[in-house]
Order: sequence, then C-alpha cells, then structure tokens
Amino acid sequence: MDPHRWRLDGQLALVTGGSAGIGRAIARELLGFGASVVIAARNGDALEAARDELAEEFPDGEIRALVGDVADDEQRREILDWIEDRGEGLNILVNNAGGNLTKAADDYTEDEWREIFEINLFSAFELSRYAHPLLTKHAASSIVNVGSVSGCTHVRSGAPYGMSKAAMHQMTRNLAVEWAEDGVRVNAVAPWYIRTRRTSGKLADADYLDEVLLRTPMGRVGEPEEVAAAVAFLCLPAAGYITGECIAIDGGFLRYGF
Repeated sequence: MDPHRWRLDGQLALVTGGSAGIGRAIARELLGFGASVVIAARNGDALEAARDELAEEFPDGEIRALVGDVADDEQRREILDWIEDRGEGLNILVNNAGGNLTKAADDYTEDEWREIFEINLFSAFELSRYAHPLLTKHAASSIVNVGSVSGCTHVRSGAPYGMSKAAMHQMTRNLAVEWAEDGVRVNAVAPWYIRTRRTSGKLADADYLDEVLLRTPMGRVGEPEEVAAAVAFLCLPAAGYITGECIAIDGGFLRYGF
C-alpha cells in the first residue's frame, strides 16, 4: 500500500466557516493528515480561539486564520488574494460557511431569503471560481462543498435553506464535470443533524430530539468529526477517481422507510 495515498503532506487547504463546529472539525482533520490549513470566518475572536486551539493540538502543523465574510465579494477576493500572494497555489477548498433563518415560506422578507442564498450558495460559487486558477497550479486538487440533507428532501429548516443547498449540490455536479479536465475534483457532503452550537437549541427540546431520532435509523445525532472524516477522505489522493458525488452523513436518515 502506498501511504502517500492517505496523506495530505505539502498541501494547502482553505476552510471557510472554520471557527467552530463542522468547520473547525474539518480543519483539525486536514491538519491530522498533514495539510497546511487556512481557516476563514467573520468572528475574529472565535477565529483566533480556534486557531490557537488547533495550533496547540498540532504544534508542528501550519494553521493560519483570516478574518473575512465570504458573503461579501470584496472580502472573498481578499482571502484568495492572500493565498495567491503565497505563490504556492491552493490544493483544497472547503466551502463550509453557511447560515439560516427558519420561517414559514410566506414570512420571509426578500432581504432575508436573499441573504441565505448569498452565504450558502453564491459565496461558494464565487470562491470556487476565484480559486480555480490557484487549484489548477497543481496536477490534482479538490473542492468539497458542505451541503445538507435539506437539499435532498424536505426538513423543517425553511424553504430558502433547502433551495440553496439543493442548488449547491447541483453546482457540485456541474463544476465536477466542467473542471475534471483541469484536474479539479468537486464533491459535496450532506449532513443531517450534527451536534454543534448552531443545533444545540433545537436538540435541547426533548420532544423534538425524539422526533429526529425516530427518523434516524442509527438512533443518534452525528458528531462534527464524522462530517470532517468524510470531507478529508474526499480530499485524499486515495479518492482520486471520485468527483461529482454528494455523500450523506446522516445515520441513514435519507434512506428511512416504513
């Protein structure tokens, strides 16, 4: 077995929304495989805390933090400009940043639903396009988009969120085909309920949690590290013939039947 197939040594990864939850777990996983990691997020204090934590855990690793709102085009460009100035290109882009506001469809204002699309979909599309010249500096590189089961079926997250994630899944397929000749693989993951700060409020409701678990064959909520493991696998050379896929990290939720 070639051990290099299961390592990311010498590779540079950008993880958006990297200050907490799934994003921080992804950064940790990539560092564990030997990658150098740049985490980006809006909240500077949380970002620095995450960087310090990861640097302590991986004293020999390279972890940088860039404060930036990827929903803002100028700040997106600044993040990619910083990476371009390093002169090494980019090997891995993880589009993890996202947000939501759960309401009935009739209750959203136009600004509210457009903001959901901006952070969940348009930011990932634009970052991918801006990163493309940096990714193609290498013979093989990878984009992983963090979608959601809400982009595959109805869940109670609100229509705009599900719409934006479904579009992200389709964007994954389109870019995978279009950029295959450039050596850029594009995949996605689709988590169900994962134990993070963002989901803690809903999961604290015992009745709601019971409903979630009843629809989840494995009978439990997922952990950020379980999403991170799938993301990291898709970035590895061992996954070099996988592109255009969307892997559900859902404990069997999407396969539930009666």
